[in-house]
Amino acid sequence: MLLMDAEGSLEVTQSMDDDPLLDAPLLPRHTLHSRLHPEFHAIPTVFVANVLLLLHVTFVVLAFVTGVICSYNDSGEDTCPENYTYPFKVQTTITIAKVILWMLHLFLERYIHFHHSKARSKGYLRIYRTTRHLKRVPLLIQSTGNVALLLIVSLQHSFPNHNKMYLCFMLGILAMELICSLICLVVYTGENCFFALLG
Repeated sequence: MLLMDAEGSLEVTQSMDDDPLLDAPLLPRHTLHSRLHPEFHAIPTVFVANVLLLLHVTFVVLAFVTGVICSYNDSGEDTCPENYTYPFKVQTTITIAKVILWMLHLFLERYIHFHHSKARSKGYLRIYRTTRHLKRVPLLIQSTGNVALLLIVSLQHSFPNHNKMYLCFMLGILAMELICSLICLVVYTGENCFFALLG
């Protein structure tokens, strides 16, 4: 503190009020760090995506089992024991289940988009940018599979003599979808775990 005496000279003195501030203990480093850098909370979409993948695996396994059990005979009629898919044919049952699976993937994509937008608004731009395209890929895979199934069903109505071949094509498309969705989910889960460890 500067004091001026009667002659106009300046004298530097220290105020007694400043002493307690200088002697106060410093805050621990981790306290300041946690306030400046809030802890990253993982986006709660991985669990939902894994449940949907489990449903997808179950659907494909049941489609293969149904396709094997209800194989077509030479007359072109499906021979399901005890009418497992009554009143529908095997392909119709698989197609209806596939549409339901597509709707679940649509809801998952909206759910993931909601949580990623929330993370982006909190400042987690890196996770939003790295998974921006990845979160849309499973729905795109399912939509492409639906187009392929629609093509097979329309060909079956035009050329109805090869029902076993059409069923094999349908099951092959379902298997390809499952493999691609599994790869996408593994990459997406890895990205989320990576950012959770960094946070």
